[in-house]
Amino acid sequence: MPKTIISTPLAPAAIGTYSQAVKVGDTVYLSGQIGLDPATMQMVDGIDAQIVRVFDNIKAVAEASGGSLADVVKLNVFLTDLGNFAKVNETMAQYFSEPYPARAAVGVASLPRGALVEADGVLVLLK
Repeated sequence: MPKTIISTPLAPAAIGTYSQAVKVGDTVYLSGQIGLDPATMQMVDGIDAQIVRVFDNIKAVAEASGGSLADVVKLNVFLTDLGNFAKVNETMAQYFSEPYPARAAVGVASLPRGALVEADGVLVLLK
C-alpha cells in the first residue's frame, strides 16, 4: 500500500524530520501537535490556550487527510503537569463527542519548544 503525506498550512509546519501526518490505506497517523500558532509558528501563552491550539491543530490535519475528529480512534496526550489533565478533559469535550476515541495521558518531563501539552493520534477513515 502506498503512503500519502498529509500537509496543511492550517497547522504548524513540521519543525523536524517528520510529516504532519501519513496516510496508509484508510489509516492516518497524526504526528504530535503542540500549541504552536500555524500563522506565526510561536507558542501560544498558557496551558488553556495551548490545549485549544493543540486540538485545533489536530483538527486541521485530520480534515486535510479527508477525515474529521470523529474519525480519531486513538489519541495520546502528553502533559508536563498531570494536574492539567482535567483541563484537557474539559477542552476535549468541546472537540469530540461519544463514542470517544481510546486515549492515553502521560506525564513527561519536557516537550519541544517548552510546550505544556502535546497530542498525537490515529484516524481510521471509513466511507
